[in-house]
Amino acid sequence: MNIFEAYNSIKKALEGAGIEDYVFEAKQIIKHITGFSSTEILMNYTKELTEFQSNNLTAILKQRELRYPLQYIFGEWSFYGRDFYVGPGVLVPRADTETVIEVCTDYLKDKTESKILDLCAGSGCIGITLSKEKEDSVCLMVEKYPEAMRYAEKNITRNKAENAKVISGDIFCGAGAEEKYDLIVSNPPYVAEEGDIEVSPETKYEPETALLGGGDGLKFYRAITENYKDSLKEKGMLCFEVGIGQADPVKEILNAAGFTDIGTKKDLNGIERAVYAYK
Repeated sequence: MNIFEAYNSIKKALEGAGIEDYVFEAKQIIKHITGFSSTEILMNYTKELTEFQSNNLTAILKQRELRYPLQYIFGEWSFYGRDFYVGPGVLVPRADTETVIEVCTDYLKDKTESKILDLCAGSGCIGITLSKEKEDSVCLMVEKYPEAMRYAEKNITRNKAENAKVISGDIFCGAGAEEKYDLIVSNPPYVAEEGDIEVSPETKYEPETALLGGGDGLKFYRAITENYKDSLKEKGMLCFEVGIGQADPVKEILNAAGFTDIGTKKDLNGIERAVYAYK
């Protein structure tokens, strides 16, 4: 089987498994098993797969057809142009979250020596990305669970983020709140536990602790707003990632806490994904 034939076979298998973005994933799998870039794939599309590559492809498809996350299969994933280690015990980095990065980098662009706090940090993709995009800043990441912390530590090393560090702590106890920050950012668990929970099949493999946000999905937003408002400098910004339909209730939480200039930013699908406000 050559690369072109393998690509078509992968697309068919993924589409049959109900995977919506099967074309994109087929390209990623071909890149992964061959080690080729997109340009190299086009130049070598008639090249035969080796026995090792074919066996690797078979193993990947068996897992993916069970809807095991492709990011976990690869053990890494790209986020905002950088590669991050991921796996069971940590939430998969998603393109939606890049909307939060855009809001934060726009806020930080004219600031110098900013102090950033990333709560519920998980793999560290938000905090590390911000620390790399704004290298005169310092970023403290707070993560409660040891499994996720290990990924964050590995990703700090992998991305040479010398101005970022992660500590173990609970946001409900105000971990990291002792300092004053220019920016506090969080992608907290926000899946509501009440009613029917509509999530993709892949999320059953992700940690519930990184997904479930209480009865209405808003308990982390309330806790962070209450516990960390005093940790923001004057005119400092608090920025959240939110789930579908959560922008308005999160704006209400921020408004009730006295935040001003509350705004939102939509992701590429037109969903209000980032909610931000100023102290």
